[in-house]
Amino acid sequence: MNPSHLPLKTIRVIYVILTLCCVRTLQAQTPTVGDIEKKLTLEEVVVTGTGTEHPLKDAPVQTEVISGKTLKNFAGKSMEDILGMLTASFDFNEGDMGSQMQMNGLGNSYILILINGKRIHGDVGGENDLALIDPNNIERIEIVKGASSALYGSDAIAGVLNIITKKHHQQGIQLENKTRAGSYGDLRQHNSIAYHRGKWSSYTNFQLQHTDGWQNTSVEAPALTEFLITDSRNKTVNRYTNWQLAEQLTFEPSKHLQFHAQATIYRKRIYRPSGKYPSTDVNTYDFVYQNASAAVGAKWIINPTDQLTLDLDWNRHAYYYHFTDTTLTDGYINGRFTNYYPYFPSQQQLQSDQRRAMAQLKGVFQLPHHQRLSAGVEWRYDWLKAPLRVEGGKATDNTAALYLQDEWNPFHILNLTAGLRLNRNQQFGFRLTPKISAMLRLREAWRLRATWSQGFKTPTPKELHYRYVRQMSGTYLYLGNKQLAPQRSNYLSAGVEYTHNHLSIALTAYHNRVDRMITLVTIPNYQAPEELYIQYQPIKTRQYQNIDDAKTYGIDLSLRYTHREFAFALNYSYLDTHANTYDATHERMKHITIDGTAHHKANAYATWSHNFTPAYRLGVGIYGKMSSKRYYQINGNGKAYQIWKLATTHEFATKPHLTYAIEAGIDNIFNHVDRTDHGLHLGTTTPGTTLYASFAIRFTRGEQRNHKTTIPRNNDDTD
Repeated sequence: MNPSHLPLKTIRVIYVILTLCCVRTLQAQTPTVGDIEKKLTLEEVVVTGTGTEHPLKDAPVQTEVISGKTLKNFAGKSMEDILGMLTASFDFNEGDMGSQMQMNGLGNSYILILINGKRIHGDVGGENDLALIDPNNIERIEIVKGASSALYGSDAIAGVLNIITKKHHQQGIQLENKTRAGSYGDLRQHNSIAYHRGKWSSYTNFQLQHTDGWQNTSVEAPALTEFLITDSRNKTVNRYTNWQLAEQLTFEPSKHLQFHAQATIYRKRIYRPSGKYPSTDVNTYDFVYQNASAAVGAKWIINPTDQLTLDLDWNRHAYYYHFTDTTLTDGYINGRFTNYYPYFPSQQQLQSDQRRAMAQLKGVFQLPHHQRLSAGVEWRYDWLKAPLRVEGGKATDNTAALYLQDEWNPFHILNLTAGLRLNRNQQFGFRLTPKISAMLRLREAWRLRATWSQGFKTPTPKELHYRYVRQMSGTYLYLGNKQLAPQRSNYLSAGVEYTHNHLSIALTAYHNRVDRMITLVTIPNYQAPEELYIQYQPIKTRQYQNIDDAKTYGIDLSLRYTHREFAFALNYSYLDTHANTYDATHERMKHITIDGTAHHKANAYATWSHNFTPAYRLGVGIYGKMSSKRYYQINGNGKAYQIWKLATTHEFATKPHLTYAIEAGIDNIFNHVDRTDHGLHLGTTTPGTTLYASFAIRFTRGEQRNHKTTIPRNNDDTD
């Protein structure tokens, strides 16, 4: 039975029964031997804020961590699910083109996403596809807010999201399979083989994701159509299938030297249903994405404090139309543009092919007087081929950079970190970007942190040269702008953190000013190139433009309490944004709120886990996320919402070398559904209450410290 059709009263009764069962079990439990005192996640080592290792509690830059234990208890199906429920820093509006992520008021193109410190590739119209990241292979997630361009270069204006993957060092072989199924045909498959023998290690990973999609409403927005449509075939979330195969090889000829190589292949198809209304829901092609990557690198540990790393990588992201019906559309014959070229079912038409090559050499050195120096050089080359979307068919860009960072501890209680990057872009010349942060320890429980940093972002080839048409309840024309100037930002934050025994509380205030911010601005249709206006007759024309300035400011509050087998966390974020832009229609400046802004966001969770026997462990968690109204310039605002989830995990170890795990839960317990008309902004795309369950099995054969059939105790929340 489809859970979306369950009566709300029935859903709530199920929820209450499950919760009471958990409480009864909790009351009946006996204390664990020794009642080992709970450790806080603050004991973890983080690397993102400075590019060097620090215990979280002593990190000079404010860093938020989602630990491995938290990830395991939560059992998230995707990165959007994980970040949306476990931190208040992010908003999502999932769509066909990507995740539409926002962090502290700024969108995808201002958020630098890293996997093990390396940039993710897969930008589609400024939106990253987080399906490239397998949630089953994550050790922890580190989030650094604010401009980090001095260390990481362009794009790191809103902040940095670094996904740290699991390490596989045990000698021998490990096989893992996990299958998860849920409502609306949701299927998640994970398979991996880890092998380590002597100086060689290999990790092969496969993941597949599929959903049948769903439709929360069949009504098209009346303002966007000529007449009221109540039987549209458009879905809220379309059916899609994606899969990825990844391989990583490591060779360590000595304990001081390591070489690595890795490669990935990724494919995704989004299936779009076709209806009877030509202007709104007649779709004659699906979307197809084809990604590939390759990388090699080396790490030389000169001595316990000094090291050098070298990384070379290449990435490709290609986007196609996959035709499902005979279609007359723009095309190319023998390299020449033509109107109304016929495409037939199963044929594909290239929309964009983005490729990127990068090289980075970095060193970390211990200096006298309690100083640590990080220094590096980078080179990056971007190549965009889009025959139908870029004048001339392709565009390129390249950047070179040199950066230095000094971490100085003049006293035991004080850390000062300063960095500077010199960046040279082929079109926009040289740019210096500084950063300075300080952390002061007051006794053992208190930490004071402050950061001032500048960010920069050069216009992308798409923002400069792209022009494309989007059919969505009418024709929208999107234009690049060759007159764009680079963006720059100034970020300032100050925070206080208290940590004692089982309790941790952190409060941070920040202000981020982005000058010459690049955003899509609605312009009069007559300002579009004449040939495009005549051909497409758009209902709206939007162009990338520099607006005068944009300001974001807010307060982040986090509270965490852990004791024995219980953990509770609460995160709250207040955000306000302002921007000035020129209103071409009325020929005057106007003040706007940055698209996607929600003034209030929060998330909370409570978890409990217990080892009932050496071979069985139960984990139970209640998770919730809340958001106030999200504001947009056009097509309405997103409604406020709150969503709650119940998750249970069951781990079994019945035989040596073999463990099992079952996950089961209810998403969106109170059946919240946003039924806003198609074409307008949504607060959330959830289909309502859904059920899920997964089964995982892991086989390990190799050197182990003991061979007892037992599950490790879960008396702490560290990894």
